[in-house]
Amino acid sequence: MFQINDNYQKLPGSYLFSTIAKKVAAFSEANPDKTIIRLGIGDVTQPIAPAIIDAMHKAVDEMADAKTFRGYAPDLGYEFLRKAIADNDYKARGCDIEADEIFVSDGAKSDSGNIQEIFGADNRIAVCDPVYPVYVDSNVMAGRTGTYDAATGMWSNVIYMPCTRENNFVPEFPKETPDMIYLCLPNNPTGTTITKAQLQEWVDYANKVGAVIIYDGAYEAYISEDDVAHSIYECEGAKTCAIELKSFSKNAGFTGVRLGYTVVPKELKCGDVSLHSMWARRHGTKFNGAPYIIQRAGEAVYSEAGKAQLKEQIAYYMKNAKTIKSGLQETGFEVYGGVNAPYIWLKTPDSMTSWEFFDYLLEKANVVGTPGSGFGPSGEGYFRLTAFGSYENTVAALERIKAL
Repeated sequence: MFQINDNYQKLPGSYLFSTIAKKVAAFSEANPDKTIIRLGIGDVTQPIAPAIIDAMHKAVDEMADAKTFRGYAPDLGYEFLRKAIADNDYKARGCDIEADEIFVSDGAKSDSGNIQEIFGADNRIAVCDPVYPVYVDSNVMAGRTGTYDAATGMWSNVIYMPCTRENNFVPEFPKETPDMIYLCLPNNPTGTTITKAQLQEWVDYANKVGAVIIYDGAYEAYISEDDVAHSIYECEGAKTCAIELKSFSKNAGFTGVRLGYTVVPKELKCGDVSLHSMWARRHGTKFNGAPYIIQRAGEAVYSEAGKAQLKEQIAYYMKNAKTIKSGLQETGFEVYGGVNAPYIWLKTPDSMTSWEFFDYLLEKANVVGTPGSGFGPSGEGYFRLTAFGSYENTVAALERIKAL
């Protein structure tokens, strides 16, 4: 008889945002007269910028002409997009990253889950706590995390780096030596980040102990402070210890069309084995390339018109973040984030658990957020709100919360 991957049976419950969706659907069915404002999932609401839409239309027309029709995309990405990424996201920032070190995909979520496949099952991972749940869940599926303790919400073979109010939600070097270190900066869910000097310390640490950093920079477009790195490759020595994941979802509104990329430098090796070559082999075997139409849209992100239009969209969302943060602070909430990321991280009131506050906010204010405990044990007692809604809904949600 066939057998299953038992590691999937170890996963507690369903994926965080699936659980939220089920709860909201049940509430809506029971209360059809209620208008729900969703500030939970990090999904954008502004339409794709005109310069990008124009590029997509042009690419669609090309697909209707035999002379310009494109079939399978190159599995590692079209050269025009990889070059645009290398020139704008790296060389313009002084980072020595070449186009052939960039692997185009259908999104950073896929890559963040898939990247662990090229590493041995005995590697120990270190994660910030709280953290984006895909990092841990994908390693659970691979059998790398040990056993789950429901009482603590922790896995026996995972090294947790608590990010709490006491350390300003900034990870500290773990007491145990990890093999793989996941860093998401600016952070999801807390919205906090670290200085370039602090990031350099992580690079130095990884090179010293022989660890690899999986660096998720999905929110780098929202950085507003000067002394914050937009890429880990701004740090000396990062090319020998770091893989970087980037997304077009949050900076360009591609949550519905899907596009991202991963950078694996050629210098990154395990002994004599090139991780660049390994990821190229995995990518080429399991992925048929992002669609031509979408890659042309990605190229337009780096056009002058695209840059200007996206700057306005990011400012729109950060205006929402400022509105939420200042409004909650005026109401007496303890609030963090909202400066370098479109997330607000707040302390739940009256000693409520994260899920108790979720239910309270949904039932009393008809506002949806994300329970902090869904991001890890240190997230208990906290709650995440996103700034990705419309400004009108953001203001309305804030007024509802203030009225509680």
